[in-house]
Amino acid sequence: MDKPGTKISADSNIQIKGSTLPYVSRGGLKLAKAIDFFHIDLKGVIAADIGASTGGFTDCMLQNGAAKVYAIDVGYGQLAWKLRSDERVVVMERTNIRYVTSDMMQEKLDFASIDVSFISLKRVLPAVISILKDEAFLVCLINRNLKPVEKK
Repeated sequence: MDKPGTKISADSNIQIKGSTLPYVSRGGLKLAKAIDFFHIDLKGVIAADIGASTGGFTDCMLQNGAAKVYAIDVGYGQLAWKLRSDERVVVMERTNIRYVTSDMMQEKLDFASIDVSFISLKRVLPAVISILKDEAFLVCLINRNLKPVEKK
């Protein structure tokens, strides 16, 4: 099969090539690359996956030893069941990170990842910084889908 949407018969023998994904989504691969490149140790940390969506980053954090991960997203119903049912994951759906305060968290965080679309990091960083410990690490994915705003 060369293209998505190619019609095949119901009795076709289908074989998937390539390796299986180690995380619930490809997002986990992105964070894994950053963890390796920056030599980030997540063993025992309290972390947040901001813009969690399906939870690829959350899954990667847990597989790298995070003790607890807050999965924060404005959407709902997207987080993989494997993570939703994991006692180490605090699901914070329908939550805009811009309005999260330290009072809403059980503790300050050691680590956070940010992968948000359609909003500038400048708008989310103040809230994120307020929930981090002073010595925390932060990994931010920079999306290029936002158009620059012209100053007048």
